[in-house]
Amino acid sequence: MTEQLAQQMTPDEPPTGTDQATTAQESPQETPQQAGEPLFEPQQGQDFQRQWSDVQSRFVDDPRGAVQEADALVAEVVRTLVEGFAGRRSSLEKEWDRDEQPDTEELRVVFQRYRSFFTRLLAA
Repeated sequence: MTEQLAQQMTPDEPPTGTDQATTAQESPQETPQQAGEPLFEPQQGQDFQRQWSDVQSRFVDDPRGAVQEADALVAEVVRTLVEGFAGRRSSLEKEWDRDEQPDTEELRVVFQRYRSFFTRLLAA
């Protein structure tokens, strides 16, 4: 029973008795921690973390209010993330509209960002 509880509390670790190689083969190529550059600028990410800590600290005194604030904060984070991707896509589309071909390196970097984001979404 204790072993089952410990496994539930540490989902990033392979279950006891499982071969590390087997687990690695079943998971995506990148873990969220390895998945490239951050999704937000450092200051923006820190601001979101601070806001989350504030919301979380209010849960004991006002659970319902904290849940509402958490919902609003998550919506803001998702909106900010979508706007960032839309901006990058818009830049590429402008180049293509001017019949300019972005170089392969630029496309590789953009593709890596999409792969990183995709991997993080599926790992959640």
